[in-house]
Amino acid sequence: MAADTQAYLLDVTRLSGRVGGQALTGIDRVELAYLSHFLGLDRPIYGLLRTKYGFLLLDRAGCAALQGYAMGQALPKPKVWARLLGGGQGALALRPLAIARRPHIALGALLAQMGGAARYFNVGHSNLSARVFAATARAGISSTVLIHDTIPLDYPHLSRPKAVAAFETKIKAVALGADFAVHVSADARRKTEAHFARHGRIPRGITAHIGVQTAQPDFAAAPQINRPYFVMIGTLEPRKNHKLILDIWQKFGQGPQVPHLVIIGNNSWVGGDIYAQLAHLSQIGTVSHYQGLGDGAVSALLHGAAGLLFPTLAEGFGLPPIEAASLGTPVIVSDLPVLRETCTTFAVYLNPTDSYSWMETILSLVQRTGRRNEEKLKAPLWADHFKAVLTAPH
Repeated sequence: MAADTQAYLLDVTRLSGRVGGQALTGIDRVELAYLSHFLGLDRPIYGLLRTKYGFLLLDRAGCAALQGYAMGQALPKPKVWARLLGGGQGALALRPLAIARRPHIALGALLAQMGGAARYFNVGHSNLSARVFAATARAGISSTVLIHDTIPLDYPHLSRPKAVAAFETKIKAVALGADFAVHVSADARRKTEAHFARHGRIPRGITAHIGVQTAQPDFAAAPQINRPYFVMIGTLEPRKNHKLILDIWQKFGQGPQVPHLVIIGNNSWVGGDIYAQLAHLSQIGTVSHYQGLGDGAVSALLHGAAGLLFPTLAEGFGLPPIEAASLGTPVIVSDLPVLRETCTTFAVYLNPTDSYSWMETILSLVQRTGRRNEEKLKAPLWADHFKAVLTAPH
């Protein structure tokens, strides 16, 4: 098979595990963007899926089915015998569509089913292991890995305790086994390559901002907020720093003069006080928490907001402020190098621990409610990302 028509093999392990469950996160959306782009190309496309008992290989039809499920198409009801295999809803739905199945130790034999030159892409941080890279190398398949961030290693106190060691194993596998690395920001690249260097090898790579495509606002689907309001977007985990903003709303008290806070994001492994505080503020009517909102509803909420609040403690890229700024919505973000790289002059930058500055800036924006920024941030395009990634020597 000629190099310009070589097959693309996308690891869809993460995305298949998300369909039929909670709303897609930022990393999930990147994997879906790659899947959708590859399906639009005139070349052989395959999907690799790791399940509890082995690997599945999907052809173009299987990949198209996964795309549909990820975009909201209803999953088929699995047969009774299939449920005995265990695994997520996505794996159960895709298993009958697989063109080949092999146990974990026979990955090489599975890859041989493609019958020609191929390039393996892993953009979801799942299935990054020495075994996978060894198998792709033996099959003559080059490997490209997109690293979103190294937050578990840089800020272990903000991550799940068990995630740190697991992520270290993944970074080591990529450093020693991957042919090419894609970094979503210059800041993320600097940090990632420092970790690669600890393991004695830095794969060739490029920096390519991921695409940001803001959905058309769907005002009918969005919750109606009848007072000035602010939006926070992000999973309820420590690094997103929801506590800073919830404490500010606690100080605001209640009354018609208090702006509303809309939190959009899935619950996470963290528990305790933040959920109790969120429940209290929701009960008195100053805060609302939504999970699973559609893209159009989120876009509508951003469009009408007095501002987006993004007090994150660590990011590899940071999609929400770019989405908001591209709509002309004011954004207040943490003063982090990566956010200055992506948001440039379209954001107010504050120390993520300085609650006084955040409170004062929030109150000042309340007075501007309804006034859009005349200029809008030009969001990075997926077309530019894929052009950089797919044309780079690997």
